[in-house]
Amino acid sequence: MNKKLHTEDVDNLFRAIMTLENLEECYAFFEDVCTVNEILSLSQRFNVAGMLRRGETYLDISEKTGASTATISRVNRSLAYGNNGYDIVWDHLAAQEKED
Repeated sequence: MNKKLHTEDVDNLFRAIMTLENLEECYAFFEDVCTVNEILSLSQRFNVAGMLRRGETYLDISEKTGASTATISRVNRSLAYGNNGYDIVWDHLAAQEKED
């Protein structure tokens, strides 16, 4: 975990996010906290990560998402050498799908 990122303010932000109960609450909160472009960038990175996980090529990903190769490379680096955050979320989503 990045020591520079781990602060009380970031802890408070993440705790606040963890209280959100549904998509409508997420939209309301993130639209207040982030710009539209920031939200779209986050969603693009998450989409890119899923496509990389499925083995899609940089070219296909770039064409489908509009992401630059620099963004795709950065996401790929996170998947390979990061803190497994994407995997944690995908595991939770898979478990949630089994419950539904």
